[in-house]
Amino acid sequence: MLIGVPKEIKNHEYRVGLTPDSVREFVAHGHDVIVETNAGAGIGCLDTAYRNAGAQIVDEAADVFARADMVVKVKEPQAVERKMLREDQILFTYLHLAPDTEQTRDLVDSGAVCVAYETVTGANGGLPLLAPMSQVAGRMSIQAGAHALEKAHGGEGILLGGVPGVAPAKVAVIGGGVVGENAIQMALGMGADVTVLDRNVDVLDRLSARFGPQLKTVFSSAAALEDTVWNADLVVGAVLIKGAAAPKLVTKEMLEGMRAGAVLVDVAIDQGGCFETSHATTHADPTYVVDDIVHYCVANMPGAVPRTSTYALNNATLPFGLALADKGYKHALLDNPHFLEGLNVYHGHITYKAVAEDQGYAYFDPKQALAA
Repeated sequence: MLIGVPKEIKNHEYRVGLTPDSVREFVAHGHDVIVETNAGAGIGCLDTAYRNAGAQIVDEAADVFARADMVVKVKEPQAVERKMLREDQILFTYLHLAPDTEQTRDLVDSGAVCVAYETVTGANGGLPLLAPMSQVAGRMSIQAGAHALEKAHGGEGILLGGVPGVAPAKVAVIGGGVVGENAIQMALGMGADVTVLDRNVDVLDRLSARFGPQLKTVFSSAAALEDTVWNADLVVGAVLIKGAAAPKLVTKEMLEGMRAGAVLVDVAIDQGGCFETSHATTHADPTYVVDDIVHYCVANMPGAVPRTSTYALNNATLPFGLALADKGYKHALLDNPHFLEGLNVYHGHITYKAVAEDQGYAYFDPKQALAA
């Protein structure tokens, strides 16, 4: 199979779909790889490293999309990239289709086979290809929030960890999954006063056991959520409903009860965001203010630390990418029901139920679609 790796073109996105080490693995399995020139420059991997790994370097993304049997990316294809997809071509990347009408329509129209990292499941019920970026984003959310709390960046002028004699900032983390747990770890490590809210008592019990009495755990009723948000200096939205649009948990009205200069960091923004006032921002212009509350809603947070993120992502995605190449997509997906969960769009049909429901498409069972 011919594997293609284009350079990412989303705003300030420096990650790359395959590292040179991953390219070497594909080549060892008997596959050919083409890489767009400078695709790996953002992680310090120059074209020479890819050539040494066995890849061919091409000048333009158009060459990659025109020739490759499978395109491996990091972020969802941008509009210009979606126009280059062709029928039966495999697209293996993050998609986050539930809140994205235009991308969904274009992928359906392309006839391509679109496998999304974020909906592949694990044997333990987790999301193994989303987890590494959730870890990065959770940790980054506290860095970004601490930065935004500085007065020069619109915040109320609070040091996250405080100093002796001055109380630390209060941090509220909504959701105790992978993002939330990593945000908690960073916030506690920086000396903040941290509260986590979740509706799953088993999650709260696990987090309490891990972090001990330093962490306040709260069952997320409407009243508790409102009270905690109103008292927080930094609120991290870490809510995930697999493959579906995020629920709007913090309403615009709730902002009125917050302190001026408080900060909201919406890590769920890829799935539409869990704050009613959220809209996607970029690393070039990461924040905006609504009712004196600073919003940080960058849709590709891990792109700011591309070297760490790319290697972490490749560690998770490589076995699945090799399966697609070695077996062909039909056998690879049908042989593994957890991998089959990643199939979102297939030959003009939506094969992921949450996306179909959120976007108003008919749902096609992926197993039956592939078998047909």
